[in-house]
Amino acid sequence: MMKKRWIYSAVGAVGAGAAAYLLKDESRRTQLKEKAKDLSTSMKDSLQKDHNNDLPVEKAGVPEVDSIENTKMVDEGSQFGVQYYNQVKEQDAEEIEEKQNA
Repeated sequence: MMKKRWIYSAVGAVGAGAAAYLLKDESRRTQLKEKAKDLSTSMKDSLQKDHNNDLPVEKAGVPEVDSIENTKMVDEGSQFGVQYYNQVKEQDAEEIEEKQNA
């Protein structure tokens, strides 16, 4: 436990020293600020692109004329999740019963 604390402290001190050395020069500070802005902008853009994708989940539950399969699914009501849950519970109960009988 003590070794980990010393290692973390040493790594933190080295990191702080390196940051202080690198940020000492004005041109390096401006370069770092520009890179941080570019990274922030690119992250925001990629998140917006991901958010704007039409996921099938967003289309589910919207019965439309041009989506006959989706309309059928909504009309019938999806029972897959319920059936899967019941199957897993049944298998678990069988395993418990087998262990008790063994």
